Amino acid sequence: MSYFQIIHKGDHPNRLFIGGVHGKEGRSTSQALEQLSDEDVGEGRLVIYNCDDTPYLSTLKKQYYQSRIGKEILYLIDYYQPQVYIELHCYNKENFHRLTSPNRRSEQGVPPLIELEEGVLIGSVSPYIRTTLFKRDDICMTLEMPCNPGPQSLTVYVNVLKIIAGSNSRKELEDKMVQLYPPQVETAKRYAQEFFGDYPPF
Repeated sequence: MSYFQIIHKGDHPNRLFIGGVHGKEGRSTSQALEQLSDEDVGEGRLVIYNCDDTPYLSTLKKQYYQSRIGKEILYLIDYYQPQVYIELHCYNKENFHRLTSPNRRSEQGVPPLIELEEGVLIGSVSPYIRTTLFKRDDICMTLEMPCNPGPQSLTVYVNVLKIIAGSNSRKELEDKMVQLYPPQVETAKRYAQEFFGDYPPF
């Protein structure tokens, strides 16, 4: 399920989409990434990488970035210097409430993920990389769907990826997402402000 593709339409913005960063998630995220094509990308470049199976280790742990796959991801970020960084994950359905729980910050140290629709969730990437490897106005998002997704979940997931790939600026992306998911975007902004303070990612 390892998959790599570069779609090049200019030098800016630089986008990096990485799927399946731990465990067997890549078996599901590849189904979405392989649907992206040249026509989905606006200006700039999109680098797509889907990982093979790896031992499961949470990206919320510092040790993750000392593992082989963690170092690989750090290398890709350093090499491509993306202004748009998207991590594609999937989750077991029994973990839905744990991921979206209002208590997630007190229990796991990060804000809850937010459901868009059909079990597709958004949130920020790990704070270990968000605040150290990216600038304030860079777009850094985690996108989750149920593992072995049904057609409705996969369609929503792919559509969000296409919106991100086709947006040429942060404002353009926010405007498109607000049209589709106004309350979710407002909640994401509030969570980011509460968690990151003066360093608020979308």
